[in-house]
Amino acid sequence: MSESTGIVGPGRVAVVTGAASGIGLGLCERFAAEGMHVVMADVEEPALTTAAAKLAGQGARVLSVPTDVSSADQVTALRDAALAEFGAVHLLCNNAGVGGPHGPLWEIPTCDWEWVLRVNLGGVINGVRAFVPVLAAQDTAHVLNTASVFGVFAGALGPYGISKHAIVALSETLYFQLQSAAPNVGVSVLCPGAVRTRFGSSARNRPAWAGPATALTPAEQDSAARFDQLQAAAGADPADVADAVVAGVRSSRFYILTSTNRNEAIARRGREIIEGGPPAPPFP
Repeated sequence: MSESTGIVGPGRVAVVTGAASGIGLGLCERFAAEGMHVVMADVEEPALTTAAAKLAGQGARVLSVPTDVSSADQVTALRDAALAEFGAVHLLCNNAGVGGPHGPLWEIPTCDWEWVLRVNLGGVINGVRAFVPVLAAQDTAHVLNTASVFGVFAGALGPYGISKHAIVALSETLYFQLQSAAPNVGVSVLCPGAVRTRFGSSARNRPAWAGPATALTPAEQDSAARFDQLQAAAGADPADVADAVVAGVRSSRFYILTSTNRNEAIARRGREIIEGGPPAPPFP
């Protein structure tokens, strides 16, 4: 693996999308505590302004850039703003993401598919295309893509889970390609389990181009409620996820998981593929 031990430390520059809350904010707080300069990007501008001001008030060097990661132009502008302010980028965290409906795939409207895939997967693609040439020019650098534990066991949670599987595959491909093209750039894919975030209410940031949110069926409402309860009751603190990320980047760990309770489902998926399946439900 690429040597990345010098990535997290004083004077280094981190760019974090989805930075106004949840995992993204936890990452920014931890990076700032390590003496890094932090570029915070989020589509939710009021929350971003508040979070950045709080971090700056604690002595961190912070730049906030309102950004819709589904827009390649806005991600390019984010890169340009980071370089104009700090002159370099060493750690890119493609973290922004949304939830979406969990119902039958054939019943999900096109606008919902486009919203989830353009933000979750498209946002990572846009980040890679805009920033990797910059990272490759640094002495050492790293890309962290936020997927989910739902991206490494048998499919669940509709377009969201599908997008997270795609992010894992994208990260694996990126790792292989950078090994030969720019071995100074490391790659990790973060696959968190339940985390205490505002993920369940991500529709608050649904853009106009995605149209109005689709009304949930009673079964989908029940599923969403149980998911939110799990996040609140058993979810990890974003600060603990940030600790795992820092340790993972420093040790050049590729897959960064935050819990062990899904390990059997992950291992079972591998066995099912080899044996021909079909897949068993990953959880009750």
